[in-house]
Amino acid sequence: MNSRERLLAILDRRPVDRMPVDLWYTPEIYTALAGHFGVQEPTALWKALGLDKLAWVNAPYKGPRAPFGEGEAVNEWGVRTKTVQAGMAEYGERTTPPLAGFDTPEAVADYAWWPDPDQFDYDWAVRYARSVNGDFLTLGPWVSFFEIYCAMRGLEQSLIDVLIAPDLVDAVLDRIEECQTAMIRRFLDRAQGAVDLMFLSDDMGSQKNLLVSLETWDRFFKDRMKRWCDLAHSYGVKVFYHTDGAAGELVPRLIEAGIDVLNPIQHVCPSMEMAVLKQRYGGRIIFHGGVENQSVLPFGTADDVRRETLDCLRTLGAGGQGYIACSCHNVQAGTPVGNVLAMVETVRNWKW
Repeated sequence: MNSRERLLAILDRRPVDRMPVDLWYTPEIYTALAGHFGVQEPTALWKALGLDKLAWVNAPYKGPRAPFGEGEAVNEWGVRTKTVQAGMAEYGERTTPPLAGFDTPEAVADYAWWPDPDQFDYDWAVRYARSVNGDFLTLGPWVSFFEIYCAMRGLEQSLIDVLIAPDLVDAVLDRIEECQTAMIRRFLDRAQGAVDLMFLSDDMGSQKNLLVSLETWDRFFKDRMKRWCDLAHSYGVKVFYHTDGAAGELVPRLIEAGIDVLNPIQHVCPSMEMAVLKQRYGGRIIFHGGVENQSVLPFGTADDVRRETLDCLRTLGAGGQGYIACSCHNVQAGTPVGNVLAMVETVRNWKW
């Protein structure tokens, strides 16, 4: 099996020759790995590592953008960021939320920087998807409800909004959904089978609990998410859902909405115990991730990484089904290359 065949078999719950292994990483880790293998571009690195990569595909935004200051960048939603140094890594840190002063549903309509669905470069995205999907699976476009809402209103204000300003939340989410639904349709219309999974990212978990109650999730996100899952499935595209943190209570609702793959399985958090997730939901959803990325991968030994990876394989991948092994989110700057190699090699050599 090549990587694409192996991943498709896992998604369809068919037998595989070995468990697939993916890898998420920061730019610093990409540079370290590319230097280790002496390669010049991502697909060469994936092949050198023997990854079963889910290749991210997004359509760049070509439309006008909101003004931004020196040393800043701005995305298609008008969210400004500045580059900050955090240890060995660089990150884009958000500055003032663009909807900070838009406190009524009526004001939301006056915001000048809602993205135009016609201004994404779909043709570039489809060309890229076709260039990699002979060997790998493709994952895109990236869409979100609450992550975008929080970026536009600020996290603390967003958590207040869902409690005291439901009409405002609906008005903003309606615009977010409207824009991205149109973008999804244009993207998948052009893709014509070149895209395998849609990436729906909506962090709902903190390190210890959900960010919002289940009742709040039902009120604002349940129906919206099901509409997107139904839309993706109508194109023959599966839905890959990302939420960090303690989100175990939400999993039955995600399955009901139509999620096919759950990432990243942050199993150190309450409610995310691997054995429990596998027993309760392993027949209804594919797990992606698992290999602990806050302590073991960055600070453990190679043997620690091997033990952690084997635990994920034996639990989430029990029976050789339903699991794509991967780092639990991006491997962070400073993580030893040897630890990354230990994770990948352990998966590739494992037999259930």
